[in-house]
Amino acid sequence: MKANQDMVRCRPGRSRSTIRVLALGLGLALAAPHAASAQGLTAFGVELDTVQAGRFDNGRMWTFEYPPVAYLRDTYGFSPDSTWFRHARLGALRIPSCSASFVSPRGLVATNHHCAREHVSAVARDGETLLDDGFYAATLEEERPVEDFEAFRLMAIRDVTEEIHGAMTGIESDSERASAREAKLEEVEERILAEFGGEDGGYAVEMISLYNGGRYSAYIFRRFTDVRLVMAPELQLGYFGGDPDNFTYPRYSLDFSFFRVYQDGKPLDTSDAYFPWSEEGVAEGDLIFVVGNPGSTSRGQTVAELEFRRDVQDRAVLEFINRRVEALQDYYALDPDMAEKLDIRNETFSLLNSQKAYTGIVAGLHDPVILAKRRAAQRAFRQAIEADSALSASYGELIDRMAEIQREKRAIASGYSAYLGLESPLYGSAALVRAIWAFQYLVAQQRGGASEELEEFRSSLLGVLQQPPELQELLIEARINDLIAAYGEEHPMVQDLLAGRTPEGAAAVIVSSSVLADSARTAAAVEGGTLSMGDPAIRMFTTMLSEFAPFQQRLSELSPEEEEIAVALGRARFEIYGSQVPPDATFSLRIADGVVAPYEYNGTVAPVYTTFFGLYDHYYSYAVGEGESEWGLPGRWIDPPSSFDLSTPLNFVSTADIIGGNSGSPVLNRELEVVGLAFDGNIESLSGDYIFLTERPRTVAVDSRGILEALSEIYGAARLVEELRAGVQAGAGARE
Repeated sequence: MKANQDMVRCRPGRSRSTIRVLALGLGLALAAPHAASAQGLTAFGVELDTVQAGRFDNGRMWTFEYPPVAYLRDTYGFSPDSTWFRHARLGALRIPSCSASFVSPRGLVATNHHCAREHVSAVARDGETLLDDGFYAATLEEERPVEDFEAFRLMAIRDVTEEIHGAMTGIESDSERASAREAKLEEVEERILAEFGGEDGGYAVEMISLYNGGRYSAYIFRRFTDVRLVMAPELQLGYFGGDPDNFTYPRYSLDFSFFRVYQDGKPLDTSDAYFPWSEEGVAEGDLIFVVGNPGSTSRGQTVAELEFRRDVQDRAVLEFINRRVEALQDYYALDPDMAEKLDIRNETFSLLNSQKAYTGIVAGLHDPVILAKRRAAQRAFRQAIEADSALSASYGELIDRMAEIQREKRAIASGYSAYLGLESPLYGSAALVRAIWAFQYLVAQQRGGASEELEEFRSSLLGVLQQPPELQELLIEARINDLIAAYGEEHPMVQDLLAGRTPEGAAAVIVSSSVLADSARTAAAVEGGTLSMGDPAIRMFTTMLSEFAPFQQRLSELSPEEEEIAVALGRARFEIYGSQVPPDATFSLRIADGVVAPYEYNGTVAPVYTTFFGLYDHYYSYAVGEGESEWGLPGRWIDPPSSFDLSTPLNFVSTADIIGGNSGSPVLNRELEVVGLAFDGNIESLSGDYIFLTERPRTVAVDSRGILEALSEIYGAARLVEELRAGVQAGAGARE
């Protein structure tokens, strides 16, 4: 399928023009939503019509374009200057799906273990099980190159708002405005990149939309591709507590890893800006900063959009995830060895993370108090628009029109459940993905399509990787169950697919009889000209088209206007509030402030930090004698040396504002020293996608003291400890 065609895909960062699936990697057991009274006026004794919006409901993910200097001064009595912010920017990194930072003058990089998991598996040699056993390079020579790993350092930012907005002047059509905007963004990106030597110059330029297009910035990155693994603890420590502990606190996880960036075959000189490692850590009440790349939030969405997500969109995503978790777990149980080769374990971890996250997100959307706060904020926003005649003329009808669009989308609600992840081999099966490309290839052949078009479809079809038939059956069965949940078992399309069989039986027939279930047979059919529309996998796709095509057509009609309204509301929001309200997260660099603080939960108070005592308490309480356990420990941890200080802080919590993408972000003190690495939020933070609450949500971080203690006493990583401590001394000298 052509890249510009609007097939629904399961991948992070999709625009409103397709079904929104956030980075599959976030988590909770469904928390009971607040129950409103029969009149809908109260929830847990709260009069909903008296609920007010909070000052920070839109969060504290500040941009480096608009640093919150006055806010920090007024709130904390802390007044960092431009040099401080420059250092904070240059010490931070963006890596695949995560955040990281330089922590020594020699290109040493710290991030989370879960950000390194797939790379740890990738560098393992024959006979090694590094994910389970951990990895440590005792010398520079032993550091292992990681393929397909890029790190980006933000070198400069340019405001290009007026240039982008100017390209749309006088254009009325929503689709034409979108096209003009995209063309101008591409033009500006290419021009700026050329200034830095083009694609071969070692730089990258990314156009960043803030305030839904209210502002535009060009981010100029230094791009590093020679990255090597230095250290990663065992999975049992990096993911201690597993899924049961995910998005909870107190926690006892050593979710950290170290890489190193090289240039010209040598460790990169980062003495200009890195974050020294703190041996003092934090105490309750300390001011901290999280510098990282939060992936995506939707705090600027209207109430109608949130209600649509609650009732249709996010509910559909959660159901989709539930079925894929079941399919992958069933396959792992069926063939553990092959599942390990296919990295099914890591994929399942990510899905379980997403499952828990979306459960919490959906639960929060059912909380009437949260929606009451969003309604209060929307009322204030609307009133500000109406109070200004110029704003009212430009933006006065947009909130209502956005609500109308959400009502129109409800008419095609079934499609949101039926077609998520349709082009993803992992979530939709290799046979079905091949069928999508094969269908387009055959249609293009029949109408005499251009050779370039045919070759594109052909190469995409043949490029789908091999997948075991048992896994394909489970995934096709899951897809059929998606369709049954969306349209009902009696729907003609579903009846046609099942042909009197169960979903399991129908999936087995398709996989056993379709040439597209096997890459070699697919290639032979294409080369021999025997591929036909009668193939069972292609028939499944064409049967689905009876409902998919009108769904996608209607979505493509509504999406351009929905996009343009969101952009216009973003501009209005910036005109009214300016940079006093941070924009939604866009996987671009942000700095979030907070304090180390406990919180009330389950009738008690969560401590600000946990220690290794708690880790061993969980091990002896839940793991001993039970074989494998989420709280099990590897051999080297079971009998630690007497010098190991069990009272060392291990994890801690703060009020900083984070979201997926912030994983691996350094947690810094006022002196820009690393006091921890952010790796999670608590369950109470899961509504942070659409509102930031400060009373109970918390950021969970690995304590710098716990990492240092483990490196020194358990892993014998003397070289790494020495480098971190030397960096502290060098950093202190530089500050003096």
